[in-house]
Amino acid sequence: MTPAVSLPAHHRLSLYPSLSPSLSPPLPPLTTTAPGPAMFGTESSLSMFLNTLTPKFYVALTGTSSLISGLILIFEWWYFRKYGTSFIEQVSVSHLRPLLGGVDSSSPSSSTTSNGDTDSNRQNVSECKVWRNPLNLFRGAEYNRYTWVTGREPLTYYDMNLSAQDHQTFFTCDSDHLRPADAIMQKAWRERNPQARISAAHEALELEDCATAYILLAEEEVTTIVEAEKLFKQALKAGEGCYRRSQQLQHHGAQYEAQHRRDTNVLVYIKRRLAMCSRKLGRTREAVKMMRDLMKEFPLLSMFNIHENLLEALLELQAYADVQAVLAKYDDISLPKSATICYTAALLKARGVSDKFSPEAASRRGLSTAEMNAVEAIHRAVEFNPHVPKYLLEMKSLILPPEHILKRGDSEALAYTFFHLQHWKRVEGALNLLHCTWEGTFRMIPYPLEKGHLFYPYPICTETADRELLPMFHEVSVYPKKELPFFILFTAGLCSFTAMLALLTHQFPELMGVFAKAFLSTLFAPLNFIMEKVESVLPSSLWHQLTRI
Repeated sequence: MTPAVSLPAHHRLSLYPSLSPSLSPPLPPLTTTAPGPAMFGTESSLSMFLNTLTPKFYVALTGTSSLISGLILIFEWWYFRKYGTSFIEQVSVSHLRPLLGGVDSSSPSSSTTSNGDTDSNRQNVSECKVWRNPLNLFRGAEYNRYTWVTGREPLTYYDMNLSAQDHQTFFTCDSDHLRPADAIMQKAWRERNPQARISAAHEALELEDCATAYILLAEEEVTTIVEAEKLFKQALKAGEGCYRRSQQLQHHGAQYEAQHRRDTNVLVYIKRRLAMCSRKLGRTREAVKMMRDLMKEFPLLSMFNIHENLLEALLELQAYADVQAVLAKYDDISLPKSATICYTAALLKARGVSDKFSPEAASRRGLSTAEMNAVEAIHRAVEFNPHVPKYLLEMKSLILPPEHILKRGDSEALAYTFFHLQHWKRVEGALNLLHCTWEGTFRMIPYPLEKGHLFYPYPICTETADRELLPMFHEVSVYPKKELPFFILFTAGLCSFTAMLALLTHQFPELMGVFAKAFLSTLFAPLNFIMEKVESVLPSSLWHQLTRI
């Protein structure tokens, strides 16, 4: 018997070839490496993902993106129209900025203003109080002349209604029924029709010499300043007689006290208007003397702001030392500021350096101490009323100032520039210095304007009040300018872009799918490049373990 011969396994397979397909394949050698990173690469996964997407997916994606961006745009626009700022910007400034280490704009400021009061105390001041214009014109001799020439009404109904309220407050009292002429004038001040007021004034003069009747005729009937001055002189005689009589009886009861207060207001008004007539007729020194005497005689009647008339007259005389003396008294922390105070102080500071000021030389050698003081004074004035420089630099056209002004508003800027532009032109180089430096103010004021820099924050209600005070044909100056924020523009562009993509995808789904795949492939190309570089550096076994994780 032949002994069995033992053969290797591979030899046995060769002897029975019909059995080899049914057997298991040979095991790989033990030295075989792990699967390479290419099997787990992002490129193949991205390709598989893109190939599974259908055109309907791209249509739904672009349509949804367009809808969401449109809703965000609508909300941003509504928020901007209501609050004047972007919602996203407001949230980022109020909430995200403090978390990132910025200053919390909602926290109260600890720094004091130039008036010596804190910002929180200043917020208690009425932001949009309307003041009577200290340099208001005469209706008959000046405002009506403008209407005759241009056919336009320079005064709004709101402005004239405020004047009517002032007249009733200053020129009437509860005891007017004791004097027939005053009783007639009490009704006249309430009349809306100018001709009815003038007729009532003549009727009162037929009964007796009535100071308020002369005032009304001087303000509204006569057409020249000379005629107005004559009537005011007649009113002065009548007003002084009433004032002396009421002064003797002022302590005999509340009724006589009110009558004396009314007669005092009438007398002060007449003397002030007489001084303004002298100023308009060229008798400036006489006007200055009358204003000084009036301020000495009635020092407590600061509500008339007679010092602003005095400042303008002294500037006309180029008596700059006297102007500085008046400013030293009225540019005080206890008194409210005005454009006349701030810009006159800036003009005096600029006067010392403006004739030799050169922007090129200043940028090369730096600002001297005097130039720095002048620039700081201009910044202070511009922060108080940012509308004035465009009128002083004649970047905006002037109109007749209204009878009432809103401090820090466009109406105050018009009233100031109308009378003070000539004084700035008279100082050599002052307007050039203003032109070079005034815009730098806005880089110093915190934004958003929850805080001021030298004054309390700028009121947001000035635009509305100025539109009521100024005529329709005037383009109201607005600060801060409500330009569209970046986020609204960005959202509008994003909405338009996604809407266009949605429309194209709906019309050409196959073609837009190809474009989308090409775009995503291009977008991920840098990532694939980085992955390939990482694969070549890292060991294959380490990369295998990372991909498994």
